[in-house]
Amino acid sequence: MFEEIGTTSNGDLQINVGPQHPATHGVLHLVLTLNGETIKKVEPHLGYIHRSIEKMCESLTYRQFIYVTSRMDYLSAHMNNHACALCVEKGMQIEVPERAQVIRVIMDELTRIASHELWWGAMAMDIGAFTPFFHSFREREKINEIMEETCGARLTMNYYVPGGLMADLHPDFQKKVKEFIIQFKQRIDEYDQLVTGNIIFQNRMKGVGILSKEDAVSYGCTGPTARGSGLSSDIRKLYPYAVYGKVEFEEILETGCDSFARYMVRIREMKQSIRIIEQLIDQIPEGDFQAKTKAVLKLPKGEFYTRVETARGELGVYIVSEGATTPYRIKFRSPGFSNLSALDSMARGSKLGDLVAMMGTLDLVIPDIDR
Repeated sequence: MFEEIGTTSNGDLQINVGPQHPATHGVLHLVLTLNGETIKKVEPHLGYIHRSIEKMCESLTYRQFIYVTSRMDYLSAHMNNHACALCVEKGMQIEVPERAQVIRVIMDELTRIASHELWWGAMAMDIGAFTPFFHSFREREKINEIMEETCGARLTMNYYVPGGLMADLHPDFQKKVKEFIIQFKQRIDEYDQLVTGNIIFQNRMKGVGILSKEDAVSYGCTGPTARGSGLSSDIRKLYPYAVYGKVEFEEILETGCDSFARYMVRIREMKQSIRIIEQLIDQIPEGDFQAKTKAVLKLPKGEFYTRVETARGELGVYIVSEGATTPYRIKFRSPGFSNLSALDSMARGSKLGDLVAMMGTLDLVIPDIDR
């Protein structure tokens, strides 16, 4: 994982972390400057998985470009697609049927749980606990099976279209979601027994990677990274979209400002996602799952922006249209880039062994950063 580069003029050691090692959660390359085991500087080197997604979108139609975003934060595929669909619908003033809006929110929250499950298992394994990985994937597999039946895919679902959904729900969808809710509620306590209450885990996380509320604002942090520092940033609450304004749930805030606080935000968020799904799963209205739209979509000339709350934070979609069938310019404001920018501030003065805990609680998905 670590490779020495050399030393600086004042005797500090410089080493590489990544980009090839799985512990970096993707092809992330960090150059660390160390004084002994104390971190003096963290310099991320990006671009190893850059695919020019924003430029690619400018050559795709308003129906096609949505699905490229599934390959950014691939653990928030539904939510990425939701943001793009909302932006197109806003520009064309398309009214989405209520059935589609409710299903979208259920899918988004299932995706959020699946993302947090993978994060929990992988992060615990980074710290040195291998067992939680199997427990988290047990629940995550149930969600993947539900997604596969309705969407035909398990990761990059490509299910949302401008105006609604590509297809209606599988006949067993509600039944299997209810079964998952029962199972998840029984198993979530195991997470606390295995990891949260473990004194070794707490010693590795508490007081590590301090990110003050002021710094979270300065670096533009969003999602659980910001809420672990007590910063209210949940787009579902601040700027409700779809049917989020009609359901009851809490915005999870922790004030510890450390790695353990960011950990607790995600654990508690999974329970809130279940709460949202429970309110909607028996209230899916009848009717169309897709609004009637033209085969070829053209946004009117102008600029359009929407944002949603993904598993990692705020995703913004900015479209500049000249009235053609393809966008003139597209820009994505992804949460991972801003959250990663805070790593240097969090890590300075800490020990090398604490860096993995900090990176784990940032929950980085590198293609979300390397767009």
